[in-house]
Amino acid sequence: MATPQGTKGRTRGEIEELPSGSLRVRVYAGIDPVSRKRNYLVETVPPGPNAAKLAEKVRTRFLNQVDEQRNPKTKATIGQLMDRYMELTEIDDKTKSGYEGIIRNHIRPLLGHVQVARLDGEVVDSFYAELRRCRTHCKGRAGTDHHTEGPHSCDKRCRAHVCKPLAQATIRKVHWVLSGAYKRAIRWRWLTVNPIEMTEPPPSPPPKPHPPTTDQAARILNEAFKDLDWGMLVWMAMVTGARRGELCAIRWEYVELDKGVLTIRSSIGQEGGRTWEKDTKDHQQRRIALDADSIALLRAYLLHCETQADALGLKLPRDARVFSLDPDHATWRKPDSVSQRYSNMCARLGWDMNIHDLRHYSATELISSGVDVRTVAGRLGHGGGGTTTLRVYSAWRAEADQRAAGNLTNHIPRPPVALDVSGTPTTVREPEEPSAPYERIAADLRAAMACGVLRSGDELPTMADLGNRYSVAISTAHRAVELLQAERLVAVSRGRRARVV
Repeated sequence: MATPQGTKGRTRGEIEELPSGSLRVRVYAGIDPVSRKRNYLVETVPPGPNAAKLAEKVRTRFLNQVDEQRNPKTKATIGQLMDRYMELTEIDDKTKSGYEGIIRNHIRPLLGHVQVARLDGEVVDSFYAELRRCRTHCKGRAGTDHHTEGPHSCDKRCRAHVCKPLAQATIRKVHWVLSGAYKRAIRWRWLTVNPIEMTEPPPSPPPKPHPPTTDQAARILNEAFKDLDWGMLVWMAMVTGARRGELCAIRWEYVELDKGVLTIRSSIGQEGGRTWEKDTKDHQQRRIALDADSIALLRAYLLHCETQADALGLKLPRDARVFSLDPDHATWRKPDSVSQRYSNMCARLGWDMNIHDLRHYSATELISSGVDVRTVAGRLGHGGGGTTTLRVYSAWRAEADQRAAGNLTNHIPRPPVALDVSGTPTTVREPEEPSAPYERIAADLRAAMACGVLRSGDELPTMADLGNRYSVAISTAHRAVELLQAERLVAVSRGRRARVV
């Protein structure tokens, strides 16, 4: 029965003696915002000589929590919190689908029954440890991974279960879903303390971009341009670094060929077979400058598209999509189909690649060629002043590393000794300064090739330009080029300018 507390007026809270001799403390804490029922703070004190004194301390603690509004306002479970969170949050359909998969596969099975107020740092750390141990939450029990959840007869596709950890990036997504839901719970006054903020988020996995090499990029383009429509899409992905959904959404009216500018205004999202047009990932449009080759290709491609439409008695409207499977380009390509075709094409070439690698390729090539990071970030649609661009999208380039090594050795003293083929130290002779004018010209051109200013295939300045620059006769410039030709650094053909080889 309830024991009276105090002597005057109605006492807040009650202490009830149970048949076991224990004392149960109950304090009214308001109406549960989820169930709309009366919410009580409850705690049981075990029997003993000091049980009454301890029960009174518990009641006092509960009353202080209620008065200071530090008590949880609901007994709702994390499963109920997730239902309410997904009902009220405003996120992109693609992102929402990903959240629902995380909640269905990981949060609800392990934490769905836990009360929102009872989640603490230890429980969260144990939860992440289980995800790192096995992505299917087998809890150490032996079993079988079936190829389908429906009724079936097991065959070779059904195999003995082997624990595989959940990817670190996915565990971080789980963390941010929980964090977002608990932030909403704080706003809704379901509780006053966010336990997720007291936990350490899983570390971010190190970025490992794998852009194609220059040779691979050339083979990819050669293979893609066997179909002009597909080749143009791959080319634009390579030179602009645009996302696949952004490429699918481009309209011809967004391509200003006279100004050489492409405007990215929207993107195509896909979930299963459903596609829709949406904002870009950063919800901002951006303008990308196009090079002369891209402008020429786009002009030719536009003429090709108009010719195809005319052959069928159709007209290509100004707002037509640049990349489409329809003759009048009225509809967009599906992003998933683009990814699949690109991966299949690379598989035929013997590589395991996806189309997002071209985004890495564009960023890497721009950075290694000396373009400042902010400009690269603007082309890719990154915020943060280029931090993401450097951290994730720029792969290590051997050519840039070699240029750095060459620049370094040009500014430090030469070693006084070196090793010959047999390993014997020999004295290093300082290279003699070129004395003749043609030798100075050849030395400067040789240095430009070494540091990457002149690359393979680049044309040398004309003889007249070299003569004017060094104030020498044209015959002297000819002699400098002949010296480089003898060293097999340049190739000279009749009627054409010398090229770097």
